[in-house]
Amino acid sequence: MSRQGRPLIYLVAGEQSGDVLGARLVRAIRARRDDVVFAGIGGQAMAAEGVQSLFPIGDLAVMGFLEVLPRIRRLKALLRQAIDDIAERRPDVLVTIDSPGFTLRVLGALRDSGLKRVHYVAPQVWAWRENRVKRYPGLWDELLCLLPFEPAFFARHGLRARFVGHPVLESGADRGDAARFRARHGIPAGARVLTVMPGSRHSEVSRLLPVLEQALRRLPGDLVPVVPLAGPVADTVRRHTLAWPVKPVLVASAEEKFDAFAASAGALTKSGTSTLELAVARVPMVVTYRVNPLSYVIAKRLVKVRYASILNLLLDRMVVPELIQHDATPERLAEEVRRLLDDPAAVAAQQAGFERALTMLRPLAGMPSDSAAEAVLGLLG
Repeated sequence: MSRQGRPLIYLVAGEQSGDVLGARLVRAIRARRDDVVFAGIGGQAMAAEGVQSLFPIGDLAVMGFLEVLPRIRRLKALLRQAIDDIAERRPDVLVTIDSPGFTLRVLGALRDSGLKRVHYVAPQVWAWRENRVKRYPGLWDELLCLLPFEPAFFARHGLRARFVGHPVLESGADRGDAARFRARHGIPAGARVLTVMPGSRHSEVSRLLPVLEQALRRLPGDLVPVVPLAGPVADTVRRHTLAWPVKPVLVASAEEKFDAFAASAGALTKSGTSTLELAVARVPMVVTYRVNPLSYVIAKRLVKVRYASILNLLLDRMVVPELIQHDATPERLAEEVRRLLDDPAAVAAQQAGFERALTMLRPLAGMPSDSAAEAVLGLLG
């Protein structure tokens, strides 16, 4: 179904990172086709592009086996609402973005709908639960991959996939202004700034913020912490950082976040896309993560890769230190941060690794969102 004769593309993003991908995809498609109408599920970034969300994506921001259980009824209701809306609107192309726990269920329910479907960000079954690949035939018409080794993995399972490049390359993370950030927040030129990134899901920040606070208490008191706020958890982060030993600078916009990167001597971040943003900005980092203990035990038995950080995975070696679960203690986190602050050779080694990893994430031509837009429009015809 089209709106007033115009083609409709329906996008489904389940969390903040997917919302940003969706917004960039909308812009890239509009640059090629000004007659396309968009609808779907997204956050602030997609809303800024005129895509009104069916419901707040913050309702979907849950991670971990046990963390999902208390909200299973609500999540099922949202799933049903999304499926019904897509079935009623009959878009010309459906684009689901990442968040496989939600989006693949949407695609599964619409397997026999006759809709043209694109899944953007390949499920990371190469890391764990590879047998899930058997469920994928028929779920989509195009699978768009962010990592260069993924098409070969899916080809071994008889599934065609396309590498479009990683969108972090067009994030602007390397265009921050350190002087502007220091002037705005009254930070002296000689003061060292530490970016602290606890995540964008409630389950992430609730487990990481207490240990991050204790790590900061073990670091030099003149260190200025900066915490970028992710929409779904912004209020939670504001409340929990009130008790920090040094009042952190809280930044809400992407521009301020990237300015903070430019001013930072180092970063303490959860694993995920944030590590790539920091790499683009050449900020040395320590990577950490914590989940429910039982969730960790289950995941440990299923995960097949050696590293949590995408940077380390790409280079197949420990370029950035990872302190996960039991290793994520305040003492060890503080020790690794101090090493980055005091050891120029450790910083140089990380930054050299960043350059090699980011080169691997580039598409053959253009920007990643351009490649993704071409794939979507190829189905639109």
